[in-house]
Amino acid sequence: MRIIIERSNLLKSLSHVHRVVERRNTIPILSNVLVRTEDDGMRLKATDLDIEITETVPAIGEETGATTVPAHLLYDIVRKLSEGSEVKLATNGEGTQMTISSGRSNFRLQCLPESDFPDITAGGLSHSFSLKASDLLRLIERTQFAISTEETRYYLNGIYLHTVDADDDLSLRAVATDGHRLARAEVKAPSGSEGMPGIIVPRKTVGEVQKLLGECGEDDMVAIELSDSKIRFTIGAVVMTSKLIDGTFPDYQRVIPQNNDKALTLDRQTFSAAVDRVSTISSERGRAVKLSLSPDQLMLTVNSPDSGTATEELAVEYGSDDIEIGFNARYLLDITSQLSGESAVFMLADPGSPTLIRDGGDETTLYVLMPMRV
Repeated sequence: MRIIIERSNLLKSLSHVHRVVERRNTIPILSNVLVRTEDDGMRLKATDLDIEITETVPAIGEETGATTVPAHLLYDIVRKLSEGSEVKLATNGEGTQMTISSGRSNFRLQCLPESDFPDITAGGLSHSFSLKASDLLRLIERTQFAISTEETRYYLNGIYLHTVDADDDLSLRAVATDGHRLARAEVKAPSGSEGMPGIIVPRKTVGEVQKLLGECGEDDMVAIELSDSKIRFTIGAVVMTSKLIDGTFPDYQRVIPQNNDKALTLDRQTFSAAVDRVSTISSERGRAVKLSLSPDQLMLTVNSPDSGTATEELAVEYGSDDIEIGFNARYLLDITSQLSGESAVFMLADPGSPTLIRDGGDETTLYVLMPMRV
């Protein structure tokens, strides 16, 4: 194979595909990226056996062929080449080495044969639809922080994506929870998503899709194909296929409180800044912040046996009975950072029950937060 390509195009594509390659691999071929030259350009492919990502890049093909080279090494080499340069990739007759040349720089990398490279994309995908990139990004950003990192409850290690029919209006809903907090967001269900299975998209896949969506324009569309075991995202020239988590997501509706009748309305940014300030003295062991509520007044308190005490008063809208309730400060900051409106509405019941948090600027999202003892 022999091909000439713009360094900027190659670098951008490698930045997408090399991220799925794990730094440490017991299977050597999984450390490599598959490079295939075609008449219309060059195709790159990488996989960790759970996620496969491919991208086609414009290039001048002089001789077609395919081989695999170390992904992170190739990325680092291209990253350090001069901006605006052209890169020439060529393999020797046996296909055991690839030469990378640009200007006066020359590198020779060891190759592994294309025939050893695994393929996870086989199999049909039963449902397909298109979604605005901005809508998919919003679903991810509003819920991703609540994904569990506890490997024993593997079915919580992703975002649960499913359709919900409410009042003859079908919505595509994303839910994530780690048992301490729950995040739920939804958008109008796109045509083609009717009857799709409820699926759990793994945390690593969610993170990679989020990075790709960050490069999209406001009106760009994402093609989504899925079955009950795999999902494929086509974002511009990038195609990402991922296995899904094989498990049953819990009935999250049961933990969303229905009868919390104490309404607290506050300014989101003022509250977030105050929580951040008082939690400065809290220890990592106990990041609890106590909320003491009385009519139209909120007192935030943090007690740290090692450091001391911090308090701050805020004017709020609250007209119910006095209540004291504690929350993990980091969880409060995580949730308030996702809210888009100026105000946040907390619906409380008692110090031992979950609290419902709504976004004053977005009716399609809600959060549930478990209290802490303070």
